[in-house]
Amino acid sequence: MDTRFGAGEGVRRASLPSLRPAERLGHVIGAALVLSGLTHLVVFAVDGGPWEGPVSWRKPVTFGLSFGVTLIAVTWVTSYLRMSRRVRTALLVLFAADCVLEVGGITLQAWRRVPSHLNMETGFDSAVSMALAVGGGILVVLLSAFAVISFRRRPDGPLGMPLALRSGFAVLLVALASGAAMIARGVYLTRTGHQEDAYASTTPLKPLHGVSLHAVLVLPALAWLLSRTSWSERTRWRVLTVAVGLYGVAVLGAGVWGALSS
Repeated sequence: MDTRFGAGEGVRRASLPSLRPAERLGHVIGAALVLSGLTHLVVFAVDGGPWEGPVSWRKPVTFGLSFGVTLIAVTWVTSYLRMSRRVRTALLVLFAADCVLEVGGITLQAWRRVPSHLNMETGFDSAVSMALAVGGGILVVLLSAFAVISFRRRPDGPLGMPLALRSGFAVLLVALASGAAMIARGVYLTRTGHQEDAYASTTPLKPLHGVSLHAVLVLPALAWLLSRTSWSERTRWRVLTVAVGLYGVAVLGAGVWGALSS
């Protein structure tokens, strides 16, 4: 039988009591960030104001939800990566701390009613903006490390999980690249005296960044759900490969839209 079918079917499925301290930490902090995002959605409903723009309640909502879900997802999917426990623990703890830094800085500036990113108006605003930029750089390093590990050694997991993980991390690298491009372009415009243009410059790449960011959750989750069905291995494999292809098309479409909108 083709070795791609049935590989890793006997891998353990972690239950809550078997979670390690770093995994519990990731899930708890991730849930707290999601709760923060939902709380600020209520604040927006009560306080009102614009949804778009550099100063709005949208940012603590979307960043809280996005970082929270991503932290939970990365904590889960890295359990299938083949690395030492110490390395994974160190990377997860640092990643969780960085997620708190990013969401915390953005939320602080939202309550101060000033832009969080690319804001050099005062010394404090510059410090927050630079901290967020440095945090973004750390995120790139950490998530890239997980991506490299996923390709260096075949991940564990049920049928299709290695493909889902590698595809998810590959697409995640697109999200990281688009995020870095937004920051770099915004900083350049800010430094050259085009502050308003800097805030607007991130708009074309936001769909690409958002779509590609969550592939590392969607595709592995689909592989896991398929493993719980009674479908044949071949059918499950085909469904997963089609999903990977469709996700790639979505990312490509978002990239084309961003290029045409620039």
